[in-house]
Amino acid sequence: MRTALNSNQTRDVLATTASPVSARASWTFIGLYALAYTGIWLALLTPVIVTIALRVRELTPERAAQNLALILSIGAACAMIAGPIFGYLSDRTSSRLGMRRPWMIGGMIGGFIALACVATSTSIGAMLIAWCFAQIAFNAALASTVALLADQIPTEQRGTVAGILGVCMPLGQLIGAYIVQLVASSLVVAFLLPAALGAATIFMLAIVLPDRRLTAPPVRTSLRAAFATFRAEPGRYRDFWCAWFSRFLLGVGTAFQTTYQPLYLVENLHRDPSEVPTLVFRSMLLQSILIVAISLVSGRLSDKLGRRKIFVLVGALIYAVGLWWIAAAPTYGFFLTGLAIAAVAYGMYFAVDLALVTDVLPNSDRDAAKDLGILNIANAFPQVVAPVTGAVILTLAQGNYTAMYAIAGLIALASAGAILPMKTAR
Repeated sequence: MRTALNSNQTRDVLATTASPVSARASWTFIGLYALAYTGIWLALLTPVIVTIALRVRELTPERAAQNLALILSIGAACAMIAGPIFGYLSDRTSSRLGMRRPWMIGGMIGGFIALACVATSTSIGAMLIAWCFAQIAFNAALASTVALLADQIPTEQRGTVAGILGVCMPLGQLIGAYIVQLVASSLVVAFLLPAALGAATIFMLAIVLPDRRLTAPPVRTSLRAAFATFRAEPGRYRDFWCAWFSRFLLGVGTAFQTTYQPLYLVENLHRDPSEVPTLVFRSMLLQSILIVAISLVSGRLSDKLGRRKIFVLVGALIYAVGLWWIAAAPTYGFFLTGLAIAAVAYGMYFAVDLALVTDVLPNSDRDAAKDLGILNIANAFPQVVAPVTGAVILTLAQGNYTAMYAIAGLIALASAGAILPMKTAR
């Protein structure tokens, strides 16, 4: 496998790749794409929402929150770096398998192996190193897979398909939570079974994928020229960076909720640790039902109206309300109500946000995977910020989860404000 890596020369080479897609995607392809996208999140997020927290608590029960924050934040930093780099390499990959397929398959295999190491680690240090490798591998697969929205889906279908893809992350979380509570007696199986299923879905998509190919041989370049392609240029690509910052802020609010949910249930709502897998599954089931319904409606409606911005703005505002409701929760039932509000908002926001960002990419033909990899920093960076910030808040507030979730709601509110300066986006 070779990659095309030359500054001006690269621009000429990449201009000879397939032009932006114009034919409508079939529902068969869209279904396999959604299944594979769900599979990636199943493999990647099941450890984040359940199994890593349980394993950390087994190893170091007295420092569970601090060690969980350490592992998840450093792992997320690796994901933040890996996304744009592997996206860049995918955009410039010349192989008989295509541009995206090698990274999709290789990433899932590497992630499975790394998770096996996470599951069998006997120290926090070993678990941290293995989780970093898992994040790098899975994000190589994610960067290539998400680029298929620009590669394979025409503009007039993107809202609908993005709405379907918006269902995939919570659906992956739900399936992961369900699997964990089914195999709770074996934490190793709880780590590996979701990863194996996720890899299988990617292989299914890879078999039928009409992957893009470079039509000219790759040309090498210096590292300096390669790094130059990652410059931000916020003035030139204002709408893209407004969307990026909004997603980052909402991601921080979301990360507070997902990262600390297992510990919140034990320490704030005083539930037994043995109940956590079942309680997390119930909360994920509720959220997933609502997100599926809202995402499909919002994405389709966005295409019909030709509007994206208003859905994202309103979604961020409602999400803040959901987090404030959770902050005041005295019981598990009250907590579920807050999650329901947040789920409605999540479905509205993420069903349309991916289509919005794809519409305003700096160069969707030449750098789609790289630019969407940069967008993925807005997904990964909150996983660095939220665990550390949450641990600090909990330390200063003496374990007060109300304060933490109240602050998370303010951050989600700021996400809505970040959308307002967008000019060219509909």
